[in-house]
Amino acid sequence: MGVSFLSTCPSLLSLVANDTPPSTRYHPRSVSVCCNKTISDVAGEEPFHWRRREVLKCVGATVGLEIIGSSGSLVGMANAADLIERRQRSEFQSQVKGTLFNAIKGNPDIIPSLLTLALNDALTYDKATKSGGPNGSIRFSSEISRPENTGLSPALNLLEEVKKEIDSYSKGGPISYADLINYAAQSAVKATFLASAIRKCGGNEEKGNILYNAYGSSGQWGLFDRQFGRADAQDPDPEGRVPIWEKASVQEMKDKFSAVGFGPRQLAVLSAFLGPDQNATETLLASDPDVAPWVQKYQRSRETVSQTDYEVDLITTFTKLSTLGQQINYEAYTYPRQKIDITKLKL
Repeated sequence: MGVSFLSTCPSLLSLVANDTPPSTRYHPRSVSVCCNKTISDVAGEEPFHWRRREVLKCVGATVGLEIIGSSGSLVGMANAADLIERRQRSEFQSQVKGTLFNAIKGNPDIIPSLLTLALNDALTYDKATKSGGPNGSIRFSSEISRPENTGLSPALNLLEEVKKEIDSYSKGGPISYADLINYAAQSAVKATFLASAIRKCGGNEEKGNILYNAYGSSGQWGLFDRQFGRADAQDPDPEGRVPIWEKASVQEMKDKFSAVGFGPRQLAVLSAFLGPDQNATETLLASDPDVAPWVQKYQRSRETVSQTDYEVDLITTFTKLSTLGQQINYEAYTYPRQKIDITKLKL
């Protein structure tokens, strides 16, 4: 049996002139502009015809230039506002990650439950009705108490305490449970990979950090980090959508994953999320000819220094899992910039 994903948890630490007659050629005393009419009140010259399209062309060009002239400042303001909002979200996101990392570092044994919590919250998604998904509904007592969620209450309790801390410094409103649960799982995944790197360095934290920064796939989290702004469900999701992983057959697992658009590859790579004992889960999955090659592939990958195949596939699959059926609010957690009252400035 290969190295388990969770086995190292305890060790975690101007206009064109052609449209206008030359002034030296025409000397009008008075001119009336009439579309498709002859202008006859012109001294010493043959009649000159203005057509509607020439008039409209001139007017349109003038208006166009006015719009172009003013649009630069509007675009600049829009870009500036967008940059401010993105910076606000990024700063808040960094704080959230820091808070979660510290909470998990102090409770490494909670990692399997945090992963399963995120999975069970997400797999209530139903493609036919476009309902459920990673919407934080698992926070409701009637849902967390279901058989498939047995043993997950301590993880939810930990996140309740973490949420209080995050909300205390958030300037853009409280964090949603949907975001919190998924970012907790992300932190758990990162923490486990870091712990694995430290283990490979004989328990030396400094060397382990260097190893993970050099060979880890942390950059693969870019797409996941942009999906920040999930809304919370207001009611529990329907029952019967999530299997009891410890009791489910491989076929039941495959059917559930297939229902949300996943296959054997995703089932194998998410083995650490399927209950508290990853080794037991992988032993069961390896009995299925469709899933076994992927289980073996990821076990071999976890034995390497970089773990690239396993880590990249896990991050990619979890990113998709974390957005099933969700509409992301990209303005979430932003807030008005403080205005300066210049009348109070002392010069």
